[in-house]
Amino acid sequence: MTDNHLPHWDLSNVYPGLDSPEFESAFQDLSELIDALETFIDQNQINRHSVNLENDLSVRGSQISQLIEQLSDAYTQVYTLRNYIDSFTSTDSYDTVATRLYSMVQSQVIRIQAAEKLFAGWLGILRKQLDEITKLNPIAEAHAFYLQESAQQSQYLMSDPEEELAIQLSLSGIRAWGKLQKTVTSQLVIEFELDGEQKSYPLPALQNIRRADPDPGVRRRAFTAEIKGLEGVRESLAACLNGVTGSNIVVNERRHREDTLHHALDTARIDRETLEAMLAAMQASFPAFRSYLHQKARRLGKESLAWWDLFAPVSQNNRLYTWPEARDFVIENFETFSPDLASFARHAFDHDWIDAEPRDGKRGGAFCMRIPGVEESRVLCNFDGSLDQVSTIAHELGHAYHIECQRGKDFLQYITPMTLAETASIFCETIILEAALNSTASPSEELAILETILINDTQLIVDISSRFLFEQEVYKRRQEAELSADEFCEILTHAQVETYGNGLDSNHLHPYMWAWKPHYYREDIAFYNFPYAFGLLFSTGLYAIYKQRGQDFVPQLKDLLASTGSADAADLAARFEIDIRTVEFWEDSLEIIRQRIERYKAT
Repeated sequence: MTDNHLPHWDLSNVYPGLDSPEFESAFQDLSELIDALETFIDQNQINRHSVNLENDLSVRGSQISQLIEQLSDAYTQVYTLRNYIDSFTSTDSYDTVATRLYSMVQSQVIRIQAAEKLFAGWLGILRKQLDEITKLNPIAEAHAFYLQESAQQSQYLMSDPEEELAIQLSLSGIRAWGKLQKTVTSQLVIEFELDGEQKSYPLPALQNIRRADPDPGVRRRAFTAEIKGLEGVRESLAACLNGVTGSNIVVNERRHREDTLHHALDTARIDRETLEAMLAAMQASFPAFRSYLHQKARRLGKESLAWWDLFAPVSQNNRLYTWPEARDFVIENFETFSPDLASFARHAFDHDWIDAEPRDGKRGGAFCMRIPGVEESRVLCNFDGSLDQVSTIAHELGHAYHIECQRGKDFLQYITPMTLAETASIFCETIILEAALNSTASPSEELAILETILINDTQLIVDISSRFLFEQEVYKRRQEAELSADEFCEILTHAQVETYGNGLDSNHLHPYMWAWKPHYYREDIAFYNFPYAFGLLFSTGLYAIYKQRGQDFVPQLKDLLASTGSADAADLAARFEIDIRTVEFWEDSLEIIRQRIERYKAT
């Protein structure tokens, strides 16, 4: 690649630096906001044990509106600070100053969460009166969905002292385990020889080689080096995963959840019927994906694919993009959907919202984070010039555009479940990949683009299914005892066999995907993976509707994105006459992917 200086993100408009007076003042303002919130809750006896249902409803409405404003202000301030600090810790895990500040701001997060738990419990007692209260107060009415959801979920709260203790212990418990996993994997440097040169590679950089190098021997050696590197830290990471899963089990049992999945479903704002319908359709699609993997193996001259071949290029026309080329490709094709989307992406590129360079200490993968205080976003990726990375940029900018569509809403109005959070991101990714496919100049180029699309589809349907099975079995066994690193590996490879089947060589799977994937170590939710499959299939269905309706669809999508904090998934889908509780909807979306597979096999 030439002309390829990769940007680091710029957050100087948020605060000038971690040691700046503005940053220090913001920390002080946060403390005062939380003090005021806690004082209001104490003085107004906002808890489950001091509710007089005969009190004036207009007074209740006033209390609710004040709490809404105070909570939104506190959350906005704390997540602006936390995500600003995370812009340092996620790109340089060696930054001890930022790490300490992150710990400090997390302690403020739990104070707000503790206050919100008291508010939720109080709302639960008032649940039968909430409809009448919200009609009397404009602020409460504007937050009706949040209030009703909080009241409904309050039935799963422990006692107030137990909730406060659980939140406080999370800093030195489940959050600490997740932080350790991130630190270990971001600082994992692995020796590898490439083109006659021995170098130390951060894990994400080595994984890029394992995935994309055209030489199968290099890919296999990179895979072997990756496994060896992860084996060296596996005991630490197994301890982390035992800590996270054990904490989730205890807390969900004490909250009288049916199981750990129950909490994940409520957080995703879907029900078991929806999940089961989607999973059934996904499982039925495995033979189609295996036929794709068999065809790929034949193209590579193999009987079956090893893990290091899963992402391998199959065409000589595997174009590498410079950073300016990637920028232009994204903006030009966003323009075909909406000038508004293109203008937004151009602004993100021009104002250094994206941190693209892989480097030691930087976490792997990609993400988009909201900076609520300035109503902006920032995107992290590890750019290597591939079409896959170009589509990743589009994906993360889709998240950022989703946030832009919610501009003007407060924190409690834009809380979006993972299932719906993937809508704009995968939709934008689809725009880019479809554009690449439609602009192909030769069969070999078409093959390379179809390969990129189907690798992603396979990950979000087949691999996500394996991760779901893995978590199910881990939580089942973890109820009895801690699991060893060997057991985690055994459970994962079994899940990979169950899903990939004969599409992959069962002797060459990846037993350590559990070790480096951050999703398993989230402090706030288990089963973080199935929403990605939901997002792919839901967005695929929406994209098909867009192709039918054209530009009339654009404002409908923007309205949906603006509303993801104020309705559950089934209600939002119904706006497009989609019933997500039926297997048929998911099968229709998967049929579009099957057609891509058939096109790939025929190319």
